[in-house]
Amino acid sequence: MTGQTILVADDDAAIRTVLIQAFGRAGYEVRAAGNAATLWRWVSDGDGDLVITDVVMPDENGLDLIPRIRKIRPELKIIVMSAQNTMLTALKATERGAFEYLPKPFDLNVLLSVVKQALEEPKERLDEFPSEAKADSPGESDGESIPLIGRSPAMQEIYRTLARLMGTDLSVLITGESGTGKELVARALHDYGKRRLSPFVAINMAAIPRDLIESELFGHEKGAFTGAVQRGSGRFEQAEGGTLFLDEIGDMPPEAQTRLLRVLQEGEYTTVGGRTPIRTNVRIIAATHHDLKLLIRQGLFREDLYFRLNVVPIRLPALRARTEDIAELVQHFLNLTAAEGLPRKVIDPQAMERLKSYRWPGNVRELENMVQRLGALYSQEVIGIDVIEAELADTSSLTSDYTEGTDGLSGTVEQQLNTYFSAHGSSLPAAGLYDRVLREVERPLITLTLQATRGNQVKAADVLGLNRNTLRKKIRELDIAVVRGAK
Repeated sequence: MTGQTILVADDDAAIRTVLIQAFGRAGYEVRAAGNAATLWRWVSDGDGDLVITDVVMPDENGLDLIPRIRKIRPELKIIVMSAQNTMLTALKATERGAFEYLPKPFDLNVLLSVVKQALEEPKERLDEFPSEAKADSPGESDGESIPLIGRSPAMQEIYRTLARLMGTDLSVLITGESGTGKELVARALHDYGKRRLSPFVAINMAAIPRDLIESELFGHEKGAFTGAVQRGSGRFEQAEGGTLFLDEIGDMPPEAQTRLLRVLQEGEYTTVGGRTPIRTNVRIIAATHHDLKLLIRQGLFREDLYFRLNVVPIRLPALRARTEDIAELVQHFLNLTAAEGLPRKVIDPQAMERLKSYRWPGNVRELENMVQRLGALYSQEVIGIDVIEAELADTSSLTSDYTEGTDGLSGTVEQQLNTYFSAHGSSLPAAGLYDRVLREVERPLITLTLQATRGNQVKAADVLGLNRNTLRKKIRELDIAVVRGAK
């Protein structure tokens, strides 16, 4: 027996029973109540070593209880559980002093691990956590102000990460496909963080000519280059004290990468044409849809800069990986179109299922654009399957699998090679490019073919048109794991 007591408040009797049994087996004493008032009485009497509370209870919101507990028992750790499962719930729980936030339904083993960690951590002082919610936090109760939508497990993990980062200035690298909401995550980190009252400045590396990026970032002095008729401020100066969001960091040219690395290492920079170092106090958040590790291997991105930026990685899931969020996203976008004065629409169940089955190569951005079209272009109140099929028809033809030729694949490869050569500017890539490109293509080609044939090397050799011995040699050379029966 641990001799430690856990106080539980949840209006769901089934959850109370499960927790009493689980914590009892783990050696803890448990006292459980179905309302906030009983929990508050126990805490006020000095009982308990840990609190686990629901958010929505009959007599009081659990989030409102946290600052009161922190005021009289600052050493008492609080774990918040909620079926609301929104980003705002996670952020508010952490902001008010919760040790951890867990969405319902929760994994019992994860909860037990969090409880063990909380009880083993040293007691902290009162001033290490806020005693009450900050008045300037955005979106206290306005659901429309929540920047990220979704209750899927993948999004819950994103929310928990954001909540943990709220009180830090750590550099964050956000990765994910185009349209997954990388800038929304960056804005949430700023809007709910320590720098929320200071500027948020965003710059897209891919949208700025290469020869202007350094001036855009660091500013320039009068006469620094042709056309510089006066001093110009850069994004670092504009974001001073706040957050600088570097979107599509994978498109940053090598010279700018070197200067950015100095900022991260030394906390200072010089303007283009300037000589005096300028101290800076800016939080850096970067994002990209590129594979930066691949760019490092290709010599297009600095490895030391990658490690400076990738202090905390956040990987955003593609929409097709969280289809359970699509209905909520659609409703959110429908509400926004109605708020703009367009007629309110309803998606019928069959049409909604079709939306869930579509792969959404453009992710949330593509879904939002479609919903906006539905609101603007169609007169009927109820949107049926025929409308959705018509909307998806053109897009689907553009994103179909490459089954009848190689034009689409060749175009994709050509686009990647154009980007590769453009990134080198006036210089040329290192020698041996042909072999490097073949190796980059060869490994995923063989790996995916083996997956498609469930590890059957005979079938894979036939699909690839290779001799079986040649395929085995390639598997060894490329260190490809072969898993039989798995796909």
